[in-house]
Amino acid sequence: MPESRITEITFEKDNFVATITLNRPQKLNAITTEMSVELARLVTECNSDTEVRVVILTGAGTKAFCAGSDVRELDTYNTAWAFRNRFEYCDVIRALRKPMICAINGYCLGGGLELALAGDIRLAVDSAQFGAPEIKLGWIGGGGMAFGLTHTVGPSNAALMLFTGDPISATQALAWGLVSELVSAERLLARARQIAGIIAQRPPIAAETAKINLRAAYAMFREEAIRYERDLQTICFATEDATEGRNAFKEKRSGIFQGK
Repeated sequence: MPESRITEITFEKDNFVATITLNRPQKLNAITTEMSVELARLVTECNSDTEVRVVILTGAGTKAFCAGSDVRELDTYNTAWAFRNRFEYCDVIRALRKPMICAINGYCLGGGLELALAGDIRLAVDSAQFGAPEIKLGWIGGGGMAFGLTHTVGPSNAALMLFTGDPISATQALAWGLVSELVSAERLLARARQIAGIIAQRPPIAAETAKINLRAAYAMFREEAIRYERDLQTICFATEDATEGRNAFKEKRSGIFQGK
């Protein structure tokens, strides 16, 4: 079972659900290079661990999910090119093959918003705020901010966030489709685990394939995307889990899926 090697990230696993928690509440869970490296290690292990079918990502404390990169670390890059080739934590999260639920418990800003956009399902507390404040400091996001926002909230809303750098409320985020649900702080993790538990009961190959299909739908033209989807469907259809699913349906029982 993978365990976190640093205190700034915690890792738990229970009933096929892994929970990764950014654990720097005193710094609004801002991410350091060391944390990025550890996230990469945990994602790699989750990808290969058959006992992990869903991952929840959240932040410690009550103030923030993640405020992005630790700005103080930005002065450690000797050149702009070194900054360009930095270890990027959003790339790490996008490399996760398992479905990911982001449980957003407060500020979700800058790289933190990019991190959430790199996930699949987003839940938030009603006091959360979402923003792309980089423009106020003289730069823009570099972890997929424009792509993620444009495909999630639409070009005009994305432009409003990117050009002003001002945050939006959780209510606005829900209206724009940036999050799926708003829940109380007391229920946030419970709701995330409830959804994760449902997904974990599904055939894991089909769940991972559905994630691949969603990602492809972002990038392909319609006819190409439909052909690709049909190919992915055929791959799933050939699995033992699909046979089990058909048998369970005929026998009017719940399927028992092994990821085969």
